[in-house]
Amino acid sequence: MACRITSKARSRRSGVHALGQIAHADVPAGKHTNARWLAALNANLPHAVRVTRVVRVAGGREGFHARYSAKGKRYEYRIYNAAWLHPLERGRAWHVGQELDVAAMRTAAALLMGRHDFAAFSANRGDAEPDTVRTLTRVAIARRGLMVTLAFEGDGFLYKMVRMLTGTLVRIGQGKADAQLVRVLLAGRGGTKTQFAAPAEGLYLVRVFYK
Repeated sequence: MACRITSKARSRRSGVHALGQIAHADVPAGKHTNARWLAALNANLPHAVRVTRVVRVAGGREGFHARYSAKGKRYEYRIYNAAWLHPLERGRAWHVGQELDVAAMRTAAALLMGRHDFAAFSANRGDAEPDTVRTLTRVAIARRGLMVTLAFEGDGFLYKMVRMLTGTLVRIGQGKADAQLVRVLLAGRGGTKTQFAAPAEGLYLVRVFYK
């Protein structure tokens, strides 16, 4: 059984959000209908977490796995770009008071597209990542009013990679770094890591891609 899960509140541990998280579980065959599972799960989950869809999938060693069957992900990062932060955006977006040069950010974002070693944009969480090469198929930056949204799609992401990419692009948007910083960091293959990481509250997992 696979479930699509939405969490609109911040995780106490990480602070990030998930709009399209997928989970799977082994359950007795025929015990409940999908609708019954949906109702039962939501009745027992915290209010900040909701299962939005339940489907039955093949199990076993060759069957579906929420993590290992994934072929890609889409993340979005929301930035509230104004002198003051709207109170309803507290905990849901990164407040950047200085006006951002979105055109400069897009120039730098284009350099991230394709297959690269993103070791410079990853944090250490204990064990060293054996392979830091990833492919980004989309890096898009949009401004709507006071909100700047960054969208990232790729075949996989390193620990804190989206937050570190975002922090670097914001630094460029503030005029405190040049787009060539991206070239230098990618070429260094982790010899030098970015010093700029966005906070957790603006990050959203939007979708996980499967075959």
